[in-house]
Amino acid sequence: MKPTDFSRYLTYFFTKYMPGEMGASTNTIVSYKDTFILLLTFLKDRKNIKADKLTLDAVTKELVVEFLDWVETERKCCAATRNVRLAAIHSFYQYLQYQSPENLHKWQKILSIPVKRTESKSVRYMSLEGIKLLFETPDQSTKTGRRDLALLSLMYESGARVQELIDLTPSMIRLDKPYTVKLIGKGNKARIVPIMDTPVALLKKYMSEKGLLKPSANMYPLFNNYRKEKFTRAGINYILKKYAKQARVKNPAQIPEPLSCHNLRQYGE
Repeated sequence: MKPTDFSRYLTYFFTKYMPGEMGASTNTIVSYKDTFILLLTFLKDRKNIKADKLTLDAVTKELVVEFLDWVETERKCCAATRNVRLAAIHSFYQYLQYQSPENLHKWQKILSIPVKRTESKSVRYMSLEGIKLLFETPDQSTKTGRRDLALLSLMYESGARVQELIDLTPSMIRLDKPYTVKLIGKGNKARIVPIMDTPVALLKKYMSEKGLLKPSANMYPLFNNYRKEKFTRAGINYILKKYAKQARVKNPAQIPEPLSCHNLRQYGE
């Protein structure tokens, strides 16, 4: 099978340009990959264009706009998510301007696609009563419940973003006083966040049960799923929404609808 020009340029974009010349963070690269996975899926399902047949000529401004509309209408994503997908595509075509200048006009037509204006929405943070209600929901008689409570407690206490939680390893938790957690955020910037006794006690119990206090487990994912793989964003959001739904039955007024990880941050962004 002869590689297409699209596959050649996209491969170099992700393996060389983004981590090397662009200096993009791991999280940015993962986000951009998600965009192109969606684009390839859209082209296969809606246009009958398989990944191994996709060429640069096949992707036009009109096709990209149709893809972005599909992201909003079919996948029920908000305008902000649409803009994230567009940013990834724009970055690839900015790169192509210098790699394939004979098609410069076509690349610039795609680069002319504007971002959508979005309304700034205020985030409704949860009350202490709501947090207490949420934390009472996981079943502490099960390993899964104990893991989930440790995860939710650490998320609340540290103000960690979802990806920061996903990337945590046991080596990033200090379980001796002063208790801290090291979070790696956007742009690979690290920050040390103090944590209190309660989440530390939950973490110690959970980590001991999972064998994560052993030196050999220092670089394992701190939180993993039933396949012993580190969580995805969707996995953590599923956990939060599951317990929010259960807690909302007891007292709907205390649990925001919908509930996201932003609501749970004690300290905000």
